[in-house]
Amino acid sequence: MPGQEKSFKILVVDDEESVRFLYKEELEEEGYRVITAEDGEEALRKVKFDRPDLITLDIRMPGMDGIEVLHRIREMDKDIPVIMSTAYGEYRHDFNIWASDAYVIKTANLEELKRNIRRLLGDDER
Repeated sequence: MPGQEKSFKILVVDDEESVRFLYKEELEEEGYRVITAEDGEEALRKVKFDRPDLITLDIRMPGMDGIEVLHRIREMDKDIPVIMSTAYGEYRHDFNIWASDAYVIKTANLEELKRNIRRLLGDDER
């Protein structure tokens, strides 16, 4: 039920502040607890110390890109679901993202992202 607090914690990793803000607002409206990171290093610290239940991870970021972050997350904890997100469709066939649990193209409409989150968290009551 929208607006109702859930126990699931989601880590949103994106170098664009507007995307982090949009994802945080939309997912909190769905009742999830949301933490954010603006780069790969911050994301890895939050995975280690905040133990999210799911991660949305941008592919193209300065410094450490999302594919490298994904591989490091898998080394730390292979069971955390990771949704790769990008504005660029060409990554869909890149074998490096196959280690992720889902792949979405960024749009202002977050319904595909929300469906994947509900599926991966077993939160399908809607």
